Amino acid sequence: MDTARIAVVGAGVIGLSTAVCISKLVPGCSITVISDKFTPDTTSDVAAGMLIPHIYPDTPIHTLKRWFQDTFDHLYAIACSAEAADAGVHLVSGWEEVPFWADVVLGFRKMTEAELKKFPQHVFGQAFTTLKCETSAYLSWLEKRIKESRGLLLTRRLENLWELQPSFDIVVNCTGLGSQQLAGDPMISPVRGQVLQVQAPWVKHFIRDGGGLTYIYPGASHVTLGGTRQKGDWNLSPDAQISRDIFSRCCVLEPSLHRACITKEKVGLRPVRPGVRLQKELLAHGGQRLPVVHHYGHGSGGISVHWGSAMEAARLVSECVQAHRTPSPTSKL
Repeated sequence: MDTARIAVVGAGVIGLSTAVCISKLVPGCSITVISDKFTPDTTSDVAAGMLIPHIYPDTPIHTLKRWFQDTFDHLYAIACSAEAADAGVHLVSGWEEVPFWADVVLGFRKMTEAELKKFPQHVFGQAFTTLKCETSAYLSWLEKRIKESRGLLLTRRLENLWELQPSFDIVVNCTGLGSQQLAGDPMISPVRGQVLQVQAPWVKHFIRDGGGLTYIYPGASHVTLGGTRQKGDWNLSPDAQISRDIFSRCCVLEPSLHRACITKEKVGLRPVRPGVRLQKELLAHGGQRLPVVHHYGHGSGGISVHWGSAMEAARLVSECVQAHRTPSPTSKL
C-alpha cells in the first residue's frame, strides 16, 4: 500500500486536531503540519477555551450539535484521565442563558433565587458545568500526539497551496484567515477579540452575559476577562481604552474583580465565515491535480466544535486517500 503524503496547513486548534484525527482514521499515511506560526503564537492561543458553541448562519444546528457533542466527549475523557493537567483540560461551572446545546453540557438548570441575587441587573439565568481548555497547553498536547504518530511539524510560510505539489499528495487547508489568499475565499473575514488575563484565584465559577460579549472565565493559572467583537478590524495591538471597558463590564458582573491584578492583554483575530467550510476540492493547473480538503471558518467557536469537525475532515481526507490509491482506468485500443 502506497504511503499517502498529507500536508495539513495551519497549526491552530483546527489544524492540529485535524492532523491527530487523520493519524487515527487514515492508515498508511505520512502527516506534515505546515505553518508560519505554532503555539504560543497562534490565534488559538488567545482563545479563552470555554466549550460554549456559537451559531453559524450557514451551518445546520444539528451539525453543530453533533460536532459539539463529539468535542465534549473527547475533552471530557481527557479531563477524567491522567492527561488532564498536561492537556490543560478541566471542568468549570457557571451561569448562562438557555442555548441549543443545553442537553450536552452537565447539570443544566435554572438558577435559584439565591444565585440570582448575585446579579441584580438580571431577572433569570441558567447554571451548568462545561469544559475549559488552557489553549496553549492543549495545543502543545496535540503537537505531542502528532509527533508520537511520526508526524512532522514544519515552520514555513506559503503563498500558494500549489507550492506543496508534487511533494504532497493531499493538502488539508486549516489556515483560517489565511484562506483569503490561499483559497481565494472572499467570505472569510476577521472579527477582532481582545481579552485580559488577571490574577483572581478566588473566582471559581464562570460568568457570561446573555449576549456572550462580557465574560469571566477562571482557568488553571489566571482568569480571562472579555471581550470584543470588532468586525473587519485587523489590528493585533491591545487598546488601552478597550481594556478599561472590558475590566469595567466584568466588575459589574463580579465586583470582587476590582482588586484583581491585570497581568496580560491579548488580541486575536477570529476567522469568521457565514458557515464552516468543510469540503473537498480538486485543484487543477497545467495538467497537474492537487486534492484539497478545506476545513476553516470556525470563528469564535473553534474550540467548542474542533474535534467533531476534525473527525469529519479526516473522513474526507480518507476518501481522497482511497481515490489516490485507486488506479485510473486506462483505455485499451
